[in-house]
Amino acid sequence: MAAPALQQPSYLLANLKLDWTNKPLHQRCHELSKIIDDYPAKELHAIFPWLVESVFGSLDGILTGWNLRFLQARSAEYNIAMDFLDPSGPMMKMVYKLQAEEYKYEFPVSYLPGPIKSSIQAGVLPDCPLFHNKIQFPMSGLLSLNPFEYYMFNFASSLIAPKNYPPGQHGSCSDSAYFVLVDTYLKYFLPTEGNVPPSPFSDTRGTVASPAPRSPSVPYVGYGGYSTSLLKRHITHQPSVNADPAAQEIWRSETLLQVFVEMWLHHYSLEMYQKLQSPQVKEPFTPTEEHVLVVRLLVKHLHAFSSSLKPETISSSPSAHSHSSPLEELKRVVVQRFVQQKLYVFLQHCFGHWPLDASFRAVLETWLSYIQPWRYTGEKNNPQADGGQNRTVPDKWASFVQENLLMYTKLFQVFLNRAMRTDLVNAKNALMVFRVAKVFVQPNLSEMIQKAEQLFLEPEHAILQRQNRVFLTPSHGGSFLSSRQPMGTDSVFKVKSHVYSLEGQDCQYSLMFGPDLRKIVLKLIQIIAQARQTAKRISDHSTEMAANSSFLSWFSVGSLDHNNTFTGGEMDDLGEGVKKTHEFLDKALDYLCQIFRLNAGQLSQLLVNVASVDDEGASKQLPDCIPSENGLVLTDLGRLQIINGLRRFEIEYQGDPELQPIRSYENAFLVRLLFRISTFINARLGDHMEALCSRQDLLGRLGRHYLSSSSVVAEQRRKSPVTQQMRERPQRVRLSLRFLASYRTLLVLLLLYMLFALLSFGVFSSTGLILIISFLYELLFNFLNEKLKTQ
Repeated sequence: MAAPALQQPSYLLANLKLDWTNKPLHQRCHELSKIIDDYPAKELHAIFPWLVESVFGSLDGILTGWNLRFLQARSAEYNIAMDFLDPSGPMMKMVYKLQAEEYKYEFPVSYLPGPIKSSIQAGVLPDCPLFHNKIQFPMSGLLSLNPFEYYMFNFASSLIAPKNYPPGQHGSCSDSAYFVLVDTYLKYFLPTEGNVPPSPFSDTRGTVASPAPRSPSVPYVGYGGYSTSLLKRHITHQPSVNADPAAQEIWRSETLLQVFVEMWLHHYSLEMYQKLQSPQVKEPFTPTEEHVLVVRLLVKHLHAFSSSLKPETISSSPSAHSHSSPLEELKRVVVQRFVQQKLYVFLQHCFGHWPLDASFRAVLETWLSYIQPWRYTGEKNNPQADGGQNRTVPDKWASFVQENLLMYTKLFQVFLNRAMRTDLVNAKNALMVFRVAKVFVQPNLSEMIQKAEQLFLEPEHAILQRQNRVFLTPSHGGSFLSSRQPMGTDSVFKVKSHVYSLEGQDCQYSLMFGPDLRKIVLKLIQIIAQARQTAKRISDHSTEMAANSSFLSWFSVGSLDHNNTFTGGEMDDLGEGVKKTHEFLDKALDYLCQIFRLNAGQLSQLLVNVASVDDEGASKQLPDCIPSENGLVLTDLGRLQIINGLRRFEIEYQGDPELQPIRSYENAFLVRLLFRISTFINARLGDHMEALCSRQDLLGRLGRHYLSSSSVVAEQRRKSPVTQQMRERPQRVRLSLRFLASYRTLLVLLLLYMLFALLSFGVFSSTGLILIISFLYELLFNFLNEKLKTQ
């Protein structure tokens, strides 16, 4: 096939822009694929920035591009977009073509995360080597990126860019094209098996040019960005050398990893966190639930990637690492050097600022995924894959626990504070407490955490005595996966370095198994026990309401409770949710007792205290309030009582009973019709009804019963001060026929008419009998009621 005649770049770009608005996606992708195959890099260079923006949207969020975050698998365009953006697809082929010619593209510094942007604008080079040699001096506010970097920066930015999507676009985040693409790119460029596939495009030199690859002899150093002197390393950048193909290809893995980490996690500076200790400070960036779920996907894959380290390279000998491939070296240090610090600050901010609702589950699961790397080892029949709490955590993970101690202890303490402020009667909140307790109760994990805390408390001279030796860290040949326990002083050094690097040299560390936290745990256990009591009361009430709303209750005779806000189906759902709550809280209580070794006596005493408070009728009292002219004003104690379901207000309709909203069990037409009839009768006969009710004989009692029953019921209910004022208002005697609009009443009347029809009674005679029976029933009811009052 003859090469196409070259057009001017402006003409090619203009034609593509015109087609972009007039042609469907499948046709556009097909034509773009042909252009990428047929045109040289010089022509593709002009359209590359426009194409990236057209796919991922603009950085300011005005252009939405292909809406990858909302493109679901059920959409007809899903497979077209996925094929085009696949790591081996046309778009990446275009990237490699341009990469071979070493083209550069500009990315605005203003769209980088806050700490990176502030550092560059202040003239300070960021710690991450990704930004080295890319900042233009004098400061222009732009990064100079190669095509692969430019593509990945825009891809990562589209997750956090503010976008106004059209309404009605809903779907699961894990099924979106963006989420699946992230997973695809991670598996392709950070493979758990084999090496990174070579680029599908080769130029005349036989390989795609990489941006200043490292020499194989240079270890992975300086990727942690640690700020303390203990772990500070000088970042080394080597000029291009004739490295082996594997070393040439590894730069794509490093670039993708660093772009994802910097763009998704580095939104909060470590220095600001150490000074202000969130959650007291508010920062401008707020992650979304979708953002956090993508971060969790990254964390899970990096654990799997790190755990796929070949057994022969899991060695403490530095000489063994000199023969390992660059990809194997990356696996050894990827979590600790690239992710730990930024993820810790990211999670701290989320724990401190996330709303107290069920959406926090995304943050919680991200944290639990990070602290359980043994779940992602990829081993067949992995006992940890099911997350079972009875599976022992292998001893080889003790080093990981030590080097991530704050991830276990500090975040656990922050979670306890959140849990005590949430409504644990809610099944979703109870589930989160259960999930955390289930993770920490895993055998051997508590012992590992306690051992790490003991190492942190070791005196400083243990380090000073051996200050001159080279410590065994991942950058010097250590491994998180090593089955050999490190020497004591080396472990002390690692734990102290970890804590001081994240919390500062002056931090006051609070022991997870110390007396202070134990008091907080005991308080949480009390709250859990109180929530269980509340859940039990709600469950009993829902069972009672479900029974009352059963089919047989339709035949009962009595007044309707217009203040019952739950239908039968809603009560069933409520009862099911409370049942789950009770189950989650029971297990969480058991797990917490195992984790903190609470004996049966301590637990029973706590439960007795809670039960005694409940028996005294605290749950039936109003929440703690202060009376005022405008009614009751909640105190802080009252708010906590309501949040934890300990006390509540009796919520009922306080207006005119005749003007209540039409209920689901009422016929709307009959309600309105009967209201007009009642109003007419009350207007014409109101004085006569007043006179009847003022009589002290039998007729007067019957009149007060039929004409002012709603007032009597209202008098029997406990009222707040505001309602007391409403109750003191004079209530006029009147007739109410609204009960006849109830489907229950209509059904009873229908059944009675059918019964009398079977007995050969006519309509009028049946009506008379029903009235006589009702009158006699009420007469007997009033007679018995008077007898009870006299006794």
